[in-house]
Amino acid sequence: MNETAIGDGASCSEQDARIMPELVIVTGMSGAGRTEAMHAFEDLGYFCIDNLPASLIGTLLALEGMPGQPDAARRLAVVCDARNRDFFSDLMCELDDLKKRGVAYRLVFLDADDDKLIARYKSSRRRHPLCGEGMTIGQGIQQERSLLRAVKDTASDLIDTTDMLPQKLKNTIRSLFSEGDERAALTVTVYSFGFKHGAALDADIVMDVRFLPNPYYEPELKRLTGLDAPVRDFVMYRSETEEFQKKWRSLLDCVMPGYVAEGKQQLAIAIGCTGGQHRSVAIAESTGEYLKAKGYRVSIAHRDLSLAETGKGERSLQ
Repeated sequence: MNETAIGDGASCSEQDARIMPELVIVTGMSGAGRTEAMHAFEDLGYFCIDNLPASLIGTLLALEGMPGQPDAARRLAVVCDARNRDFFSDLMCELDDLKKRGVAYRLVFLDADDDKLIARYKSSRRRHPLCGEGMTIGQGIQQERSLLRAVKDTASDLIDTTDMLPQKLKNTIRSLFSEGDERAALTVTVYSFGFKHGAALDADIVMDVRFLPNPYYEPELKRLTGLDAPVRDFVMYRSETEEFQKKWRSLLDCVMPGYVAEGKQQLAIAIGCTGGQHRSVAIAESTGEYLKAKGYRVSIAHRDLSLAETGKGERSLQ
């Protein structure tokens, strides 16, 4: 039977892993980038909780309807650190309990060199959580490092952020925790619209296809939309459209990997024609299907399709 590794090397069957919460515990040195790490996990679809007392991890997982349970769509990431008293003993007890219960988890430990941590605290003007009266930042760091030594030794993933900018940390976490191709981390919405109903103000990319021949002026096509085969064929199987599609797809092939590398999580592509009924709808459908075939997570919408004059009342959005 195939097995899935958990915690510090214990294992459970794939069948058991499917019914267990997908849990990530983020800890490490204060100032090493836990806030940025949480942002990265949020972008990956995790339900994130910051500054959770370690003693509450088990209680959290037992709550009905919590993310990470079999019926929940999102996974769970929590930050546990020295801001809470009894952090070390509580966390080690909870990790031991998770292992005994067979709960699948990964422990991510963020670290950085002392001089870098000191510089970050000085620039932020925040107080180190372990700095008592009369203590220096360096002394607080040393106390925390001593406290976390055993936790660090049990970590599933150790990330040194000494020379990392925030984007590099996000990319590192994405590479460790994204499922499959990194393109799947980018959510793409392709939608059609009509310029006469207003501009696409929320789009990252806007393509105007009003230069293509308009089916509206064909009596038998006027009351149909780009979702109907006769209109789709009229738009797509023309020399003008075929030439446009080659260059449009070449542009997408150029820019989409750049958005992924930059760490963008959401992208909106708007395709516009005059009324948002014919040309833009057909091209949006084609564009969405092309990007899906390339491995991106794509949804397709038609902003103004409900305004179509079909002779049968308003056409509902699909």
